[in-house]
Amino acid sequence: MRNGDWMQTYTGRQYWPLDPRAEDVDIIDIAHALSMLCRYTGHCKDFYSVAEHCVYVSRCVPEEHALQGLMHDAQEAYCNDIARPLKRFILNYEEIEGRNWRVIAEKFGLPFDLHPSVKYADISVLLAEAAVLLGPAPAPWSFGDIKAADIEIRASPPAVAESMFLARFKELTSW
Repeated sequence: MRNGDWMQTYTGRQYWPLDPRAEDVDIIDIAHALSMLCRYTGHCKDFYSVAEHCVYVSRCVPEEHALQGLMHDAQEAYCNDIARPLKRFILNYEEIEGRNWRVIAEKFGLPFDLHPSVKYADISVLLAEAAVLLGPAPAPWSFGDIKAADIEIRASPPAVAESMFLARFKELTSW
């Protein structure tokens, strides 16, 4: 008996976000779901997916950490993308998200703790995205001395973002 309710994934699998197992994780499900999730809770000028964001993060870290960069938000395929200001206030959300990350990390041979370069690149890409996708900031963002990544943000449609994600995954693995 599994804990909680299950959800149906894009490939037709059952997935229990409260009781995840590595054997239930599928890269096709991850790529598709992330390509359909809009960053910034949809508060951007154009649709911009989590999948595309992950591809950019993977390109902004040293090559040995590129797969971590690509997969750093993979748990959102099963838990959704919750806005940063809200995430820490949702009861048990970070625990559930962490549980899902651990099975994804297990499935793809990634460390449970992301390399600091991934966290830095995540914010650096966020700052590049904000400059293109969001209007003028009503107040300064507080990310210390982190600068915006020198990348071109395309805001690709979901099907293109999914293909980008899977192509990058194939480039980084033996898939």
